Amino acid sequence: MDAPFDTVIRNASLPDGRQGMDIAIADGRIAAIGPALAPRGRQEIDAGGDLLTPPFVDAHFHMDATLSYGLPRVNESGTLLEGIALWGELKPQLTQEALVARALQYCDWAVAKGLLAIRSHVDVCDDRLLAVEALLDVKRQVAPYLDLQLVAFPQDGLLRSPTALANLKRAIAMGVDVVGGIPHFERTMAEGTESVRILCEFAAGKGLRVDMHCDESDDPHSRHIETLAYETNRLGLQGRVTGSHLTSMHSMDNYYVSKLLPLIREAGVAAVANPLINITLQGRHDSYPKRRGMTRVPELLAAGVEVAFGHDCVMDPWYSLGSGDMLEVAHMGLHVAQMTGQHAMRACFEAVTAAPARILGLHGYGLAPGCHADLVLLDAASPVEAIRLRAARRMVMRRGKVISTTPRATATLDLPGRPAQTGFRLRSPAGLDAENT
Repeated sequence: MDAPFDTVIRNASLPDGRQGMDIAIADGRIAAIGPALAPRGRQEIDAGGDLLTPPFVDAHFHMDATLSYGLPRVNESGTLLEGIALWGELKPQLTQEALVARALQYCDWAVAKGLLAIRSHVDVCDDRLLAVEALLDVKRQVAPYLDLQLVAFPQDGLLRSPTALANLKRAIAMGVDVVGGIPHFERTMAEGTESVRILCEFAAGKGLRVDMHCDESDDPHSRHIETLAYETNRLGLQGRVTGSHLTSMHSMDNYYVSKLLPLIREAGVAAVANPLINITLQGRHDSYPKRRGMTRVPELLAAGVEVAFGHDCVMDPWYSLGSGDMLEVAHMGLHVAQMTGQHAMRACFEAVTAAPARILGLHGYGLAPGCHADLVLLDAASPVEAIRLRAARRMVMRRGKVISTTPRATATLDLPGRPAQTGFRLRSPAGLDAENT
């Protein structure tokens, strides 16, 4: 008799702590999950007790700038403002072909790291909309293996840049998915507030999601997130709005934050922190004590706000490092936010998987019958171990098809009286007589 399933993955650990689980796949979707499933698959994959998870999701990225590091020059100060100025210098030199080539290379990296969904902001302040056209082309090309969601982002300010609003509307008409903004970069607080109102009203009229760079500043008086929450409630946009960065909250006084957090929760506004970038770009004017700059992740979570982590930048005018590894992002977020309790560390793993999937509104994401068979097998036994090791992606699967594999991280040793090989996992629960292979 023919095997009823296309693939069965055997003996997997799942992020919720279940172990020894089998996952049956048919027609690109998860058909069944349980221990020791009896039906066979035409393909059988032994997970060997390793962690099987839905793919990583990046809720905040700039794919139009990625891999452009050193063009036309290097950001010598490493600051946010020099990065913005440098991007302004680079924009006139951009070509659609180069934009597409760099973005596709980054998507290759993303797939190899198990990152199969990205929300990318794309600058609309260039009247040519070259980057918009390029990333719409990339979105079409990568659709079989990666979900790319685009945000129309008025990088130079909606009201500060004369053609930004018209260009944003053009970008949405061309097929860009989400309305973006940057209220703290407007000339005045009042214009920042006005930009939030204009953009939210436009999004509400079009039935679109909103994702604004909001209060990416060390200024505790940058409070546009309050306006964003207000407009979300006023316009009935609950569950469709995201405030990205929110770094000014790190510098706000506790009394004001105690009022602000319930407003964000009441409005159903999500938050995206970008640990790698927030920790390097913020606090630049401080000597010591020096502020960390990342928003109040534990407090937002405790208030019931949906929180995700984003990569933000990889080798661009703002950040010269990065490889598309969302476990590196979670690792930094865990440390900066001092989230080292067991529950908190698992929340950091969720901040690069399930939480951003909900923020992006991904359909069919998850580990349940009926979900897409988009899966990542990690060289780790648990979410916490995956973060600790930035674990190798042994297998990446899209719609039931394996699209990337990576060997386990194993070192060969030549040490007297010691094993010939070692991995980096502590297999003994008590930590004694551990088998490090």
